[in-house]
Amino acid sequence: MKRIRLSSQCPLALRRATHQSRLPAPVPFVVASILASNTRHHRNASAISQRPNSNHVSFPGAVKSAFSNTMHFEQPSTYPALATYRVVDQNGEVVDQSFTPDLSDDAVIKLYRDMLAVSIMDLIMFDAQRQGRLSFYMVSAGEEAVSVATASALEKEDVVFCQYREQGVFKQRGFTLSDFMNQLFANQKDPGKGRNMPVHYGSKELNIHTISSPLATQLPQASGAAYALKIQRMQDPSTPPRVVAAYFGEGAASEGDFHAALNIAATRSCPVIFICRNNGYAISTPTLDQYRGDGIASRGLGYGIETIRVDGNDFWAVREATKKARELALQDGGKPVLVEAMTYRVSHHSTSDDSFAYRAKVEVEDWKRRDNPIARLRKWMEAKGCWDENKEKEARENIRRDVLKAFSEAEREKKPPIRTMFEDVYEDLTPDLKKQMKELSSHLERYPDEYDVGEFEGGKDSLSR
Repeated sequence: MKRIRLSSQCPLALRRATHQSRLPAPVPFVVASILASNTRHHRNASAISQRPNSNHVSFPGAVKSAFSNTMHFEQPSTYPALATYRVVDQNGEVVDQSFTPDLSDDAVIKLYRDMLAVSIMDLIMFDAQRQGRLSFYMVSAGEEAVSVATASALEKEDVVFCQYREQGVFKQRGFTLSDFMNQLFANQKDPGKGRNMPVHYGSKELNIHTISSPLATQLPQASGAAYALKIQRMQDPSTPPRVVAAYFGEGAASEGDFHAALNIAATRSCPVIFICRNNGYAISTPTLDQYRGDGIASRGLGYGIETIRVDGNDFWAVREATKKARELALQDGGKPVLVEAMTYRVSHHSTSDDSFAYRAKVEVEDWKRRDNPIARLRKWMEAKGCWDENKEKEARENIRRDVLKAFSEAEREKKPPIRTMFEDVYEDLTPDLKKQMKELSSHLERYPDEYDVGEFEGGKDSLSR
């Protein structure tokens, strides 16, 4: 039987060609390009040699390291923490005098409404999970600016790998409230056919790869996708330049995949932007229990990657940093960039978590009151004169109504046909799968009162087609 092949349009086009009997036409050129690139790399490395009487090390592992006759162990405490870039302070006042908004008032309002929509949807869906109307949910309270602002600085053709707290990325790029709800309720309109957990969105049309549960798996995938984009540009220089944006939390940076991804991207000069939401807590684990170094930004420097730390509650700082990061990622044929956004997680990690078991409630309430990304952008907009209390009230009421409408419609839709659980692995169903379908059909006939098959499109009959 034949397995379904990946689309040639997929940015992960560098699939395991050596294991396939049929190579796509451009692969020989790709292989030649890679070999040429590797040859240049090795030639440059071999040019590094230690000259007699030199006053510094000239070695591939430590180029231009000065010799010292005094033994000294470096202490992390002697280095100041990396600065955090900010454009607008907590009062909505511009503190970077070189900053000039590059968006119209209408464009800013649209992005602000995206942040509001995510915030309102999160509250409704969290409550819906508590009511038993869906199995799982993750909110992004306090982190709305990071996802919406970064997405606004990317191009629609750029490829995105999210973790699971980037509802704002999807919203900004065109994911509708109905799209969210269809996935959350796993109904027949869900492109994933109900096979994934809630909040594991994906969209081929929006160039966003489907979210997967394991932490950090998306990071080496993003490096590979970026390398594929680089090779595509080598094949056809007329191809529009694209980057990959990979989102993750500081907890994911404790996984081995994080280090592999950064090292691959750095050594292969891949056009990828790593966007870290450092929100202070992995699930039940404060950052101080995760690492002792200077956040995640210091790791980017360690891998030789251009890095910036930004105030994640400052919409404009995040957007400006991402714009520049995209420019850098496309320079000189491509290179990785790391953006660490400092943004406090106001919410529980998920509906499976009670964060007050490992942090004080007063701490969370203080952050809500003192510094909120939605409130900060709103203050800036009000100072500019393009927003006010009446517009705020109207926007919240309209968004809430739209969310509840999409919620109601999606909840009433039927589930995908039961048959779909056996499909899409092979081009045609194998004899084993057909046997399993028959066994399931017999089981349902034997115990008709134990299973509500009426909520699935076609009911049990879909197994006999």
